[in-house]
Amino acid sequence: MVGTEPATASLRRYAMAAASRGAQVTLRVVGSAEAERLNARYRRRKYASNVLSFRYRQRPLAGDVVLCHPVIAAEARAQGKTLAAHYAHLVVHGMLHLRGYDHARKREATRMEQAEVRLLRQLGFGDPYALPAAVK
Repeated sequence: MVGTEPATASLRRYAMAAASRGAQVTLRVVGSAEAERLNARYRRRKYASNVLSFRYRQRPLAGDVVLCHPVIAAEARAQGKTLAAHYAHLVVHGMLHLRGYDHARKREATRMEQAEVRLLRQLGFGDPYALPAAVK
């Protein structure tokens, strides 16, 4: 079993690793129904997304990062990752979106992935894009 979401202190540590100075961010962990409603309303997609970022102001950075626990737990199991490692990745990913990073184009995606890998390494986690030995 993958388990429950990380402690608040852990989520805060993951967010702070990727936050810009003076950031004012709310992290929320929600269920599938709420994640699906938010995704439908703001992105016009009819499924629960693992993470959604809502940016309100640029200076100081302000916004919300919404994490869907059931989706994150299922993905962690399917990808052979610990729940903590997957949460860390998605919190960092959401925070980078708030800072203006994107992955719509290949060059942007490469830049964002490099930042994620660097920040996750600083937090003590491995490369989230590396395939487990069993999958290779």
